[in-house]
Amino acid sequence: MNDINKVIDEMPDEVYQRLLSATELGKWEDGTVLTEQQRESTLQVVMMYQARKLNQTDHFTIASGGNINELSKSELKKQFKGEAIAEFKEADL
Repeated sequence: MNDINKVIDEMPDEVYQRLLSATELGKWEDGTVLTEQQRESTLQVVMMYQARKLNQTDHFTIASGGNINELSKSELKKQFKGEAIAEFKEADL
């Protein structure tokens, strides 16, 4: 386990971004589809990187220590209060 910790500690942000993209899209930058094993391993590395190096507080992200941030409904409403996505007048509809 210490080897993976060393890898995470020394991983450049660019590598993390590529692994994150591959995990989200299910394929590498060249279009090659990830195998199930690659996807699982890549996801684990991404989650470890997020837990160790990023200070995320968004809903359902990996926080320090590897915990998942789960915000309550009221906390989510506070985050988005006053931010309208789009506004329409009755005449526009």
